[in-house]
Amino acid sequence: MIDIFVLKIENPDCFWVHIKGGGRFVENETEYEKLHKEMNLFYNKSYRGVDEVKPSVLEEGQVCVVYCQELKSWCRAIVKSIISCTDCYLVECFLVDHAKRVPVKSDRICIAIESFMRLPYRAKKFRLYCTKPVTLRVDYSNNSAEIVPANRWDVAAIKYFQNLLNDLQFCCNRFGRHINAICLASDTPEMKQDEKDPLPQHSAALKAHLSWHWGVHAGNSLSINLCFTNVVVTVPPLEKGITVAVQADRKNESTLHQKITQKQEIEKGLDKKTVCLKLLQFLNPDPLKASEEHDKKEGFHMNVSLQHPVVLSNKIDPCTTLETAPLFPGLRKELLRDHVLGPNHIQSYSWPPIAHGCDSVIISPENDPLVYLPPLITFLQSRNSYVSLPARNGPVALIICPGWKKAEQVFELLEIYTRGSRPLHPQLLLLGLNKEEIKNMRLPRGCEVIITTPHNVLRLLECHSLLFLRLCHLVFDEAEVLFSEANDQMLNILEYFKNHLSLDGRESTPRQIVAIGSHWNKNLECLTQEFMNDPYVVITSMEEAAIYGNVQQMVQLCLECDKVSTLLQVLDFTPTSAQKTLVFTSSKEETDMVFKAVESTSIFCLKVQPGIDFDYVVAQWNKKISSGTHAVLVLTEDCMSALGITDATRVIHFSFPTSPRSFGARLYSMSANFQNSVEKVLSLQQGEPKAKSILLLTEKSTCHAAGVLRYLERTNAKIPPELYDFIAGVLEAKEDSKSGRPLCHYLKTFGVCKGGNRCSDRHRINLQIDLPRKVTDKTLPTAGNVTMLPLFIVDATRYFGRIVGKLTDQYTTLAEELNEYYKKTGHRLSVDTVEKLAVCGLQEENSFHRVQVLEVAAKEENCVFYSVHIKYIDEGRSGQVQNYQLLHLPEKFQALPPQAVEFIVCRVKPIDKETEWHPKVTRYIHQKIRGKPHEAKIVLTLGNTIWVDPMVRVTRLLDLKTSINEYNVRSEILSTGMGVDNPEHTQELQKLFQNAAMAPEKKDLPPLVLKCGKSELAVPAEQNMLDRIRPSSQSIQGEVRSIVPSAEDDAITDDDEATQNKKAEDSPQPPDKCFYPIIKWFDKRDVTVLKIKLQDITNYDCKFFTQRIVFSASAGGRSYLADMELQGNILREKSACLLKSGQPMIILVKEKEEPWRSLLKLKNPNVTYDFDYLEDSEQKSPFPIGIGPKVYQLAAEDEEEEDQSPEDSDTESDDLAAY
Repeated sequence: MIDIFVLKIENPDCFWVHIKGGGRFVENETEYEKLHKEMNLFYNKSYRGVDEVKPSVLEEGQVCVVYCQELKSWCRAIVKSIISCTDCYLVECFLVDHAKRVPVKSDRICIAIESFMRLPYRAKKFRLYCTKPVTLRVDYSNNSAEIVPANRWDVAAIKYFQNLLNDLQFCCNRFGRHINAICLASDTPEMKQDEKDPLPQHSAALKAHLSWHWGVHAGNSLSINLCFTNVVVTVPPLEKGITVAVQADRKNESTLHQKITQKQEIEKGLDKKTVCLKLLQFLNPDPLKASEEHDKKEGFHMNVSLQHPVVLSNKIDPCTTLETAPLFPGLRKELLRDHVLGPNHIQSYSWPPIAHGCDSVIISPENDPLVYLPPLITFLQSRNSYVSLPARNGPVALIICPGWKKAEQVFELLEIYTRGSRPLHPQLLLLGLNKEEIKNMRLPRGCEVIITTPHNVLRLLECHSLLFLRLCHLVFDEAEVLFSEANDQMLNILEYFKNHLSLDGRESTPRQIVAIGSHWNKNLECLTQEFMNDPYVVITSMEEAAIYGNVQQMVQLCLECDKVSTLLQVLDFTPTSAQKTLVFTSSKEETDMVFKAVESTSIFCLKVQPGIDFDYVVAQWNKKISSGTHAVLVLTEDCMSALGITDATRVIHFSFPTSPRSFGARLYSMSANFQNSVEKVLSLQQGEPKAKSILLLTEKSTCHAAGVLRYLERTNAKIPPELYDFIAGVLEAKEDSKSGRPLCHYLKTFGVCKGGNRCSDRHRINLQIDLPRKVTDKTLPTAGNVTMLPLFIVDATRYFGRIVGKLTDQYTTLAEELNEYYKKTGHRLSVDTVEKLAVCGLQEENSFHRVQVLEVAAKEENCVFYSVHIKYIDEGRSGQVQNYQLLHLPEKFQALPPQAVEFIVCRVKPIDKETEWHPKVTRYIHQKIRGKPHEAKIVLTLGNTIWVDPMVRVTRLLDLKTSINEYNVRSEILSTGMGVDNPEHTQELQKLFQNAAMAPEKKDLPPLVLKCGKSELAVPAEQNMLDRIRPSSQSIQGEVRSIVPSAEDDAITDDDEATQNKKAEDSPQPPDKCFYPIIKWFDKRDVTVLKIKLQDITNYDCKFFTQRIVFSASAGGRSYLADMELQGNILREKSACLLKSGQPMIILVKEKEEPWRSLLKLKNPNVTYDFDYLEDSEQKSPFPIGIGPKVYQLAAEDEEEEDQSPEDSDTESDDLAAY
């Protein structure tokens, strides 16, 4: 007798074992353990440093020693194949002691030392003796069928053989050279082959013999016990029809697992006849076919005493443990090694249909790739399913992700969980726009899975049209995002897949589409109806299940005090069919109030609250009611689980749900009336769905209004216009509350934030917060050219660095003094107490830096050393150091402000609507620009951020006394093929700045009283801020590419200031305290008209000069003064000031009849253009008065005039282009 341990089964003709005991035929296990210890000890020390252990040549069939990542050990192996990759060679090796095929990089392969080959290979190859595969041949002409020999084993036969070895122990007697196996299926009177054995020919063949191919001598008799560890479990049948199922509480899983283990131990003691009978009853040759009885059933199967509801289109029996999950054994090991002890709620329902190769749509809040990867990998293990595919290189599975980040995550998981499987060689393909790169792409041999994005798929199809000829499985990760971001690309991919599978010869190959998402929408509806074949829809989010089940959603806007009357209005007093309505409240008092109100209308009404008999309420609710009857139940959410109601036709949310999950739980009470695809068509014909949800939205629910609108937009609900107006005000208030938040990163980098109102950062420029920061004794420059030194590269377009002075650089002086100071050992004193935001010194190699403490990690008791999170204030990067590394920094080194400035390159963004730059581009730019000075032109400066365009590396040729532009950073990004032009970037920044300048917060800011000669002049605070930010306004409002002021412009500015001061001395002095009035102006060909927005004027006066007017008035007990320097000259004697409708109006007659771009030379926030004015000649415009398109049309004309008059480009004025 000998015992053998089965390692791996390929088919009945090939399975690998370890011999565990029995005479001289079995090697001593301790010798193998000793051998492996010696190998690990030798190669761990030698393989990196000694070239002698590296093979000079690798050939197929070569014996070597490789490092197996899965086993964490060096193993003996035989080279099976060599694959050339982009950066290395990948070698497929067979581990001769473990019967595993693993891919290994060439640098992990060493030559086999002779002393390590002293023992024979431990893994032995077995096969069934006198057994051959058969198949069924059907002759349609003669209407006959016969069993004939086949060339390969059928998948069902292999699984049948695996299951037999799993459930039985074989005792075999060895006769001479052959080992006879005990009969497994014959001579069993209780068993009927035609009824219970799905493979009668294979079952009979198992009467045959085992043959051991290693030399054995005749005469000795022994038996073999086969102990098989790889389990292949079939999945129970899946039933069609919409189903609502509920999974048991996860707390009972451990108890359930113990019971299953005990049951398995009991079954091991059964006799062979009972085990064989159980095995043949358990096996099902076609588990996807449900019985006729199940096919006729449609409806919902639920257990209201349990938790975790799920909505299914077809019935699925969930797998609750790894033992019952439809996964192959190697994958189970990997999951356990990764601490995945069993499937979670959504995985228990999604794994069975995907493992069977069925079309599936999985909707769950979890965007976890483990929802579909394990069953997909399991299905890909069946080679026989793909034998009819073309014999060429190409993937059989394509996983499409919405972005490169998710694609990399899926690829990493796929590499981990395919270690114990047959080699799938998954590939991550993220290609750019470079045609040559796409054409030169070569797929590694044996690649069966590709992970990529929709745009990359179309690029591959364009250049490699034959690449996807073998494609059978199409997986959409985050499907709703894919359809919203790349709808056209997704439809093209689906059409290709659909047409490709209709080709001749593809009838017997698998065809599967799997869509994973968190939201159900119309795109998924179209996907299931037009491209899927009887899909299995699994939804664990009940609010999404309501959309899938065609629940009609309604919103009623009302005041909190009018909720009861609104409730009575929405109740149907004369229903055409039987109606059951649930009214959800938030408290006992609300329940009583609503109950009394509804009961007073003579509608049959019930209520549930503590103290009321639940059984009575349930009995009354479950009574059959006739057509035209309306029953109402008023309850709170905490009573739902006890009642277990699922047949309601209406749900009224009298109180707003506390969370989306609570909202979904309420909708689940109508799950019996959810509709499948056929019922949806009928409801459209009848005009009304079965279930309806009515939400009462009041002023107390404002914080949830935006989420409600987003949900309603994904349904067919009619959204009242008042809701849009209401939510617009809510969003406006929400944005106002973000004034203390930093400016949105995506808005700064790309000009657009996809997060919208869900983003927690600020999306408006705040002129109080975003003033340019001081880095020396001056603020950051707001216009012109600068020399920047990028030191920390965040991504391809965002860097931190310093502005380098051409003559003197204060930081360079500081750095020299800092290094000189710390050269003395006595000065390097560690900080005693580390405080947050403290500035310290830090040594890195031979240099010293100023750092600021951002956060101090919690230290353990009696612990001397702890971690500190710091920021290098002169470079912009951050890091972790130990507290003892921080040095005391004298005050004199802290006087200079932090030198790190954020730079952003404008007008470029990632391809394919990505929100993050690919690391390949960031790495390329990092190597290109870090530590090198660049010349850049400033577009805008806000806070500590400078937007530049262009940013150029300038090389000075001293011999030729000239300079050349080595490269443009923006052009370098575009040349990688991973970036595209983004002209909207600067336009959006321009709009943001203009909106901030146009809409000063007058209500919140008191006016500033400024000295004006001997008197004081009251000016709004916004004007003072605008004066401080004015250089930025000059650069962003004009032509972005022409922002550098010349010396002539500076001279003109000085003259203007001198003229202004001189005229101010000659002008009449204002009164003691004056305010600046609000002025609206509009322009005609020969005159310009100013309207002074003042009421109740007691007196007024206006002084006219050639290029200046001074208006003064008294109104409402206040004095007003407006001293305005005009953009053009006027005729003093013809200009006039008069009262019209009680308001002053100033008419300025121009010296030259020409249009004015602006009124004033210097912009004033109280002087704005009157957009309500429209000349007769302009009334032909398709836009009504005051509408935006008219404004932008005028702005475009003004920009053209500005281009024609460069001498006026630097003047700050109230022109139309600013709006």
